[in-house]
Amino acid sequence: MAMMLQRKLLRRTFGEGKAILNFNSNPILSPCTSFSTVTSAAATQSHDAPRQLPPFDYQPKPYNGPSADQILEKRKKFLGPSLFYYYQKPLNIVEGKMQYLYDENGRRYLDAFAGIVTVSCGHCHPEVLNAITEQNKLLQHATTIYLHHAISDFAEALASKMPGNLKVVYFVNSGSEANELAMLMARLYSGNLGMISLRNAYHGGSSSTIGLTALNTWKYPIPEGEIHHVINPDPFRGVFGSDATRYAKDVQDHIEYGTSGKVAGFIAETIQGVGGAVELAPGYLKQVYDIVRKAGGVCIADEVQTGFGRTGSHYWGFETQGVIPDIVTMAKGIGNGLPLGAVVTTPEIAHVMGQKIQFNTFGGNPVCSAGGLAVLRVIDKEKRQAHCADVGSHLIGRLRSLQDKHDIIGDVRGRGLMVGVELVTDRKEKTPAKAETAILFEKMRELGVLLGKGGLHGNVFRIKPPMCFTKDDADYLVDALDYAMSEL
Repeated sequence: MAMMLQRKLLRRTFGEGKAILNFNSNPILSPCTSFSTVTSAAATQSHDAPRQLPPFDYQPKPYNGPSADQILEKRKKFLGPSLFYYYQKPLNIVEGKMQYLYDENGRRYLDAFAGIVTVSCGHCHPEVLNAITEQNKLLQHATTIYLHHAISDFAEALASKMPGNLKVVYFVNSGSEANELAMLMARLYSGNLGMISLRNAYHGGSSSTIGLTALNTWKYPIPEGEIHHVINPDPFRGVFGSDATRYAKDVQDHIEYGTSGKVAGFIAETIQGVGGAVELAPGYLKQVYDIVRKAGGVCIADEVQTGFGRTGSHYWGFETQGVIPDIVTMAKGIGNGLPLGAVVTTPEIAHVMGQKIQFNTFGGNPVCSAGGLAVLRVIDKEKRQAHCADVGSHLIGRLRSLQDKHDIIGDVRGRGLMVGVELVTDRKEKTPAKAETAILFEKMRELGVLLGKGGLHGNVFRIKPPMCFTKDDADYLVDALDYAMSEL
């Protein structure tokens, strides 16, 4: 039935035979539901097309490698079928510079998704590149069984960014690894097993963190252990609106009725990333942290997407809620594209890891450490946090003005350069505009803007660009979105 409705919508919007659907995968799967490019005939409306991308003084190198079709054929043959790609005709991205990407034909795109919120300083930022290159020339790998200044220097700089007694750093290779280690720490330190996370959360796809994740599109039917999901404090869709106290009471009730009365820990993103840029109800974490600690648990902040100044108002997402966690996990923006993650905790919690050998072969690799330290320095030097606040405020303001014009925009939310635009077919019922989002997603690519998608139904545009994104870029993005929506 849903498929038939989508086909009818596309025929009504673009005419018979003008759009081809990709129904090879679950149509509600948030990242990979996609529709073909709108044909040129569909663009012959009365609306003015947006202006060109802002000028950018960079010339990409000529590309002589395999074509997108050749790469896709080989990828299908040799890589796992679980890998998804964006767009009906996937892009072959061959070069990147700051907030822009280039395809095999040299076409420039505005990157509004930053490699899934990973490129913080900008693609191929010269200072980060130089740090990586110089370290590569000297020593690529030796592990922590020997001394090397890069890991110590990086750990010191990272610890200096943390509040309270969060001073002990563990380096890993990804956000999933970071959250898995944090969960191990919580269980060892507390002596309890039960973990609590939020519905709509994403904390990784490993066999353990998949239990913390609470979106069915990412979960396999495997044992998840002692993990419980409480009501999500979502101001837009949540059953209690923005009432943090009622959401917090649900956590208290769950501990009293669904556990032994003791838990190992609680983990939450301050702004849910994969879940669709959902910011938690104001004041929620302060109340929940108190409840969890009274139940013997520790509090974990997942900063994989919200960290390093992206929210603009604060360096860390948890600071927007006025709390200090017991453990903080991070990845993505920490390395500007390097395979790097970290866990930062207190000396007291870190002490429990000394009971056995805890080791990560590539954690603290000298090349990644040198690159990570360069990222911290660039963010400070270029005042990227303040920049995110300024540009993000401008972007959100323009998007909210667009919301007044287009009924399909149900909600505009976020902070700094971590923004979500949720699309609905009915504002009162908040019905997810799944098919329309997919059409607009393709149209934005056609207009030169690469967005992300999120939410359980794939109806939220995730706008989380490199932190060098400018107001001119923001204006072009909004103008393109306005034009695309006017074409629906």
